This record gives sequence, structure tokens and C-alpha cells, in this order.
Amino acid sequence: MVMSPVIAIHLSATLAALLVGPVALWARRGHSASAPAGLHPRVRLHRAAGYAWVTLMLIAAFSALFIRDFNLPNVWGYTPIHLLIPVTLGSLVVAFRALHRGDIRRHRLWMTSLYISACLVAGAFTLLPSRYLGRLVWGEMLGWI
Repeated sequence: MVMSPVIAIHLSATLAALLVGPVALWARRGHSASAPAGLHPRVRLHRAAGYAWVTLMLIAAFSALFIRDFNLPNVWGYTPIHLLIPVTLGSLVVAFRALHRGDIRRHRLWMTSLYISACLVAGAFTLLPSRYLGRLVWGEMLGWI
């Protein structure tokens, strides 16, 4: 596998989501009794970072549809990590449905869980030596893979 434009788009979106996600999660805690709801700077930051993160996650999910690997166990080139595509899309739907209904606690839970599972856990798995990014990182760093 080589660094194709689709892989570059996917990698850029996922790395950006990895960096933007904590900003959205941190800023959600911003509230002030003296500032009207929605006007607190951290609330605005949460919304801006949140929309950016969701956009990046959508780009990552849809670009992953075009990345296929026939070297690992697969079905038509889709490996088990591709199961994160429907999980990501479904989690975003559930999280925004909860937000629309005013269930902030459930929205927070789904978005935090999605960040942990799709960005941190899946990101860690992409660094395995058998994966493209793992070979790129470890092979270049260690020179032996």
C-alpha cells in the first residue's frame, strides 16, 4: 500500500480530529452564572471545535470507504477496522439526536466515547507494525521493519 490521495485525506482528517477533539471536550465545561447561556467564550469554543471535529470525523469515515487492504483478513478489501465506519456514523446520529432532545448528558457520553474509541483506540491499532501507518512510523524510526 502506498500513500494515495485518499489515504492522505484520511490521515490528515484523523490526525486533525485527534488534536481538535480534546479542545471540544475541554471547552464543554465552560459555563458562567454571570454570562447568558450560549454567550460564554468556552461555549462558543466548544461549538466551533465540536463542529470542526464532527466534520473531520465525517471526512475520516467516508474516506475510509475508499481505503481497502487485501493483505489483511478482509471481505472485498474491507478489514475489521472498517466496522468503525458505521459505528462512527451511528454514534454521531445518536449524539446529535440526544442534543436535539436536550439530553446533554447522553450527548456528552456518546461524543466522549466516540473520541476514545475512534480516535484513541483505533489510532493505537493503526500503529501496529502490520498496518500501513505502523510500518511507516516504526520502519522509519527503527529501520528494521
